[in-house]
Amino acid sequence: MWFRVALLSFGGPAGQIAVMHRIVVEEKKWVSDARFLHALNYCMLLPGPEAQQLATYLGWLLHGVRGGLFAGLAFIFPGFIAIALLSVAYALYQDSTLVAALFFGLKAAVLAVIVQAVVTIGRRVLRNGTMIAIAGMAFVVLFIFQAPFPAVIACAAALGLVGHAFRPQTFAVLKRDAPDGDPGPGNSISWRRAAATLIIGGAVWSLPLVICWMALGSGHVFTLEAVFFSKAAMVTFGGAYAVLAYIAQQAVERYQWMLPGEMLDGLAMAETTPGPLIMVVQFVGFMGAYRNPGSLDPLTAGLLGSVVTTWVTFAPCFLWIFLGAPLIEKLRSVRWLTSALSAVTAAVVGVIASLALWFAFHVLFGKTDTLISGLVQMPWPVWSTVNVGALIISVAAATALIAFRTRLVTTLAVATAAGVLVALEG
Repeated sequence: MWFRVALLSFGGPAGQIAVMHRIVVEEKKWVSDARFLHALNYCMLLPGPEAQQLATYLGWLLHGVRGGLFAGLAFIFPGFIAIALLSVAYALYQDSTLVAALFFGLKAAVLAVIVQAVVTIGRRVLRNGTMIAIAGMAFVVLFIFQAPFPAVIACAAALGLVGHAFRPQTFAVLKRDAPDGDPGPGNSISWRRAAATLIIGGAVWSLPLVICWMALGSGHVFTLEAVFFSKAAMVTFGGAYAVLAYIAQQAVERYQWMLPGEMLDGLAMAETTPGPLIMVVQFVGFMGAYRNPGSLDPLTAGLLGSVVTTWVTFAPCFLWIFLGAPLIEKLRSVRWLTSALSAVTAAVVGVIASLALWFAFHVLFGKTDTLISGLVQMPWPVWSTVNVGALIISVAAATALIAFRTRLVTTLAVATAAGVLVALEG
């Protein structure tokens, strides 16, 4: 059943959660609607992809730890295989005219998807001037001052906690439904079990890092990827789009594992394959190791890099669920967590807006340098350098998604076809 959920899960976390709700709640009736929402709200408090964590939680709720492991792994397996195959094909044929034409339209459509994410999350959380101000500040410090993403999230959470003490109604904008009385495994709290879970989960999470560090050294690409994506997994609040700004900045500008356009190609792959959107990190890990293979064959290094990256990205997801699930009922009664999450979600709107502008810069103007330096060097008026074909496809895709609520897969398919026509004729 969980493989079926994974294979039907396109279109980011909203679509994936909708598929899970339809199958688990409406068709199978394994859990009630209130219990489903209870689990979802808990997963939203955690770093990492909430859809994959929700699958893990539901599996745990039904069949304990073994059920959680199976559900969580089954949810990401189809996407992992798809991204691995596409990464190999991309590395071998990315310079071909047809592949470039295919990704031309996809990049423009993905830009529209990111804009849709800004609008969707903004409608949900930007309900007063305080939330709008938090989003605006997050955008400014990321876009203008290029502040570290983890620092932005930490400051937003701290602001939410302080705000709850003085103006709780202003900050508690995310409404949460009370759970019902459905039973679940582990509803009693055991500190011994929690300690064992933390030790075992931490060991599993750090295993690739320890092996790479001891066998290859701290400067090897596998070790660097294990360290970097472990840090990224700790700050992935607000969904994949939020952390992509941080990953893109580091992978493109600091480590130089890939070009900005390639980051968009990876996002397009993740959008068009089943499973969580954060699987884009697998493509980043592949390209980073492919470009820095050392003594290995480049494709072999790329595949190993994608395995290391996927491991350290998703291992903590299982740890958070198995460690925190028995405490869910108590967490649900702590209202200041809602205020902290509200402030973080508002900041995420600003983060995704900065990501949208960063991607727009590269999609519409074809720039490969950093955003700020590119804006300074760009000839004015700015429209003299715009790629008109990419602009038209992006605007049309955004209009279709936001105004007419077309299906994501349909929008991406039409945008890809339009991109092929424009790129090949140009």
